[in-house]
Amino acid sequence: MILCRLLFECYQDTQLAAAEEAIGLYLAALRDQGQIQGREFATLMEEGGFEAHVLCPEPRSLHPDFASHQVQQAERGLHQAGLLAPKVKVLGQELFSDETDPCATPDGLIFFTSFLHTCSPIRCAKHFAPVPLYRLPSLSNGDQKQLIHWQEDWQACDQLQMNGSVLQHAATQEISNLDSDLSRRGRKLAQRLAEQVARPVYYYLYRLGGTSLAEEKNRRCPGCGGHWLLAEPWHGLFDFCCPQCQLVSNLSWDWRD
Repeated sequence: MILCRLLFECYQDTQLAAAEEAIGLYLAALRDQGQIQGREFATLMEEGGFEAHVLCPEPRSLHPDFASHQVQQAERGLHQAGLLAPKVKVLGQELFSDETDPCATPDGLIFFTSFLHTCSPIRCAKHFAPVPLYRLPSLSNGDQKQLIHWQEDWQACDQLQMNGSVLQHAATQEISNLDSDLSRRGRKLAQRLAEQVARPVYYYLYRLGGTSLAEEKNRRCPGCGGHWLLAEPWHGLFDFCCPQCQLVSNLSWDWRD
């Protein structure tokens, strides 16, 4: 991902509370569109304005062409608070984050995230690289908020099951069970996206537990009951794939090498 600096200059006298609220709403709108990613945005007050540092999928992520109606409305809110639209400076590639998918039109997509990732939860099926959400059709009211909320819930469950101190079993069920509330919600989003892009969109089911490696390898697709074990792992992670149900999964982490 790319680290960028946004400079919000004051063009008239403004109240600190009004500027703070307007900038917060603007950054939230950018996040809901997938133009910036993460949850915390370091923002400084400087002479004549304010400066925020954000992570973007690409150098062009903040171009107006990608702005949702909500982003445009939030930009008008900046003007009402006495601030100009931000000047953007690309600072460079962020060292510890994923690189964005190079495909203009991926042949397929995968719903995948984890508590470690701040990037898009939609990955290219060929490169397994994150696809910026603003490149995809909107699945909510003009932006990508529903996808981001699903990702936040999935990551929260993943964090709980990794910590193993509270709600571990319930959290694991949400990300591994086909019929959990979280999986049903995610699969509906995946199906809607597949209909709009006219390409396969796979949904990842986390797997933990099982009694043996042999039992794991004989596991059937939870959607159709068919055989779905792959000869070789896909992207080094997915040991199972069902094209019919558009599901992928891993051998249980309890038995995987």
